[in-house]
Amino acid sequence: MKILFLVYHGFSAVSGISKKIHYQVKGFRENGHEVHLCYYDFSAEGHRCRFVDGEVLQDYGSGFLAAVRQRTGYGCVYDYCKANGIELVYARCFQNANPWLISLFGRLRRLGVKAVTEIPTYPYDQEFRTFPWTTRLGLAVDKLFRRRLSGRMNAIVTFSDADTIFGQRTIRISNGVDIDSIPLHHFSEPGDGSIHLIGVAEVHLWHGYDRLIAGLGEYLRHSQHPRQVYFHIVGGVGDYDMYGDAGYSGIKPVIDKYGIQDNVIFHGQLFGEELDQVFNQCQFAIGSLARHRSGITYIKTLKNREYATRGIPFIYSEVDSDFEDKPYVLKAPADESPIDMCRIIDFIDNRHFEPLAIRQTVEFLSWKIQMQRVIDLL
Repeated sequence: MKILFLVYHGFSAVSGISKKIHYQVKGFRENGHEVHLCYYDFSAEGHRCRFVDGEVLQDYGSGFLAAVRQRTGYGCVYDYCKANGIELVYARCFQNANPWLISLFGRLRRLGVKAVTEIPTYPYDQEFRTFPWTTRLGLAVDKLFRRRLSGRMNAIVTFSDADTIFGQRTIRISNGVDIDSIPLHHFSEPGDGSIHLIGVAEVHLWHGYDRLIAGLGEYLRHSQHPRQVYFHIVGGVGDYDMYGDAGYSGIKPVIDKYGIQDNVIFHGQLFGEELDQVFNQCQFAIGSLARHRSGITYIKTLKNREYATRGIPFIYSEVDSDFEDKPYVLKAPADESPIDMCRIIDFIDNRHFEPLAIRQTVEFLSWKIQMQRVIDLL
């Protein structure tokens, strides 16, 4: 099948989303499909452009009018699909439903091209409540048109358990992994008996790291003979998520409350060998601990799968049907209570899992298998 993978943004070498998209394309290709990647980015000259496989499909120019044109000018995508015999457009939702996209997919349907949109997180409205007003304005436009846009699709691809989304049937798959790209965990036991935890994310309030830090503070404050515990945060942390506001504590105020500045280590964005080195000094990983804050109960996060592929045990609080019964997983309550650090320490001390054995439980989550599932269910 000839597939156009349509993305409404560019890519970053340190972005997990960017890597995921490239792995999805690879997964389609491993099943024998011809895939072309269409995305929006800036050219070397600073022009706003839509690209296909690195070649400029349309140059919108620069300045304000160029910004408008790139949001409304999708004729080049239609022309490309028609000229190249594209049979399926796989689009990744960017919360950007609008009349021009509705028109594009309506024309593609009349041309006989199938289309699906992947909605990575559903529901997603609550995730925007802490974003700038300009972003929330974009969401307001999306709300006006997303049901009509979904009606132009053959299906919505979701990692949730929803049967329908915005009135359209769903194809339910799991977030996948590119097993070849993730090294196995090689933990180096510290000689002092300390505990090292790692959380990898572009941090937002739904990751609930403040709950983990509060639990760490309570443990160090009230235990008679506490072990030294360190929490390594890898990824960016914005001002809101670091400092909070009247409705959300943020991370830094919780650290200051308990005086545990030395126990929470911010590494910033890491990838490659630097990321592997931090993983290998940690015994246990931290998934999302507060998806309930954005109204989500059922989700299949990419991070859980990446932890399992590395072969490191982890904790999370949502419902993830691929991991609910796994012995290497510790479940946290989906509420605002501090995470019980004694449970984590007891889990680490009394359970041993070989990294390869953990990895073998998620081999069915390869992107090759997950992306072919989309084709099969169409």
